[in-house]
Amino acid sequence: MNDEIRMTPDPARTGRLLRLATYASVATATVLIAAKLAAALMTGSVSVLASLVDSMMDVAASIINLLAVHYSLQPPDRDHRFGHGKAEPLAGLVQAAFVAGSAVFLVLHAIDRLLYPQPLNDAMVGVSVLLFAMVATGVLLLFQRQVIRRTQSTAIRADALHYATDLLTNAATIAALGLAMLGWPSADPVFAIGIAFYILYSAGQIGHESIQLLMDRELSPEVHAQIKQIVRDHPQVRGVHDVRTRSSGQTYFIQLHLMLDDFMPLVEAHRVADEVEASILAVFPNADVLIHEDPTTETPPPPLPR
Repeated sequence: MNDEIRMTPDPARTGRLLRLATYASVATATVLIAAKLAAALMTGSVSVLASLVDSMMDVAASIINLLAVHYSLQPPDRDHRFGHGKAEPLAGLVQAAFVAGSAVFLVLHAIDRLLYPQPLNDAMVGVSVLLFAMVATGVLLLFQRQVIRRTQSTAIRADALHYATDLLTNAATIAALGLAMLGWPSADPVFAIGIAFYILYSAGQIGHESIQLLMDRELSPEVHAQIKQIVRDHPQVRGVHDVRTRSSGQTYFIQLHLMLDDFMPLVEAHRVADEVEASILAVFPNADVLIHEDPTTETPPPPLPR
């Protein structure tokens, strides 16, 4: 088999990574909420409040993620023969709704602060808390990206996306506090509005990706190429067509048609299909494979006697 084909991770290890990522996400968001709440109360900054609300949405979304990942890893049962993997994109949609709601709240609050400005207090406390938040978020993101690279989890990818927006949110908030300390207090609500629109954009990205998965979008062209290469490596396969794929949680669903010699006995065709399926599962152990055998001839059969 070609060296370019890479095996997917073991499903049990994938489950452990996903659970660990969700626990780390909830723990980080909880710590950041406590720190930002103290900073918001001490400074009175609407930008710090924006960052706090964003973190509150993070912890809510992370808890939803934790529950969704736990449910998606449950094996198939009588009522869910294809498993429970769609819980992940459903969690992504809920996250998108949470994030969009927080953005609308921030815009309304920032407009109110523009109309009725208030002085900031202890701005350096807010800067210190936000720098701590950026470090904690950066560490979490590094871990999440490793998990995404190994699992391709939609739920963790959505989680990482809004934590990535946190880095920009915190940086913008620090800039707003700095400008306010230099004599531009209106920068605080203006930056908060900018942060809110960026959060809204992120919510759109999360929602779009989740909807695509719920609509059974095909796997990537690279995965398609890998599957076709695996099939064609079998010496008795004459071709492959109608390759259809989708994903549900950590499970890949792969359907394809094998082209086999016309006069191959049924038992032999079944053996070839089993060997092709085993080769696919060796590379994608989390796959559910369905194969249909089609007859084909490279030379025309002899004419029938009259």
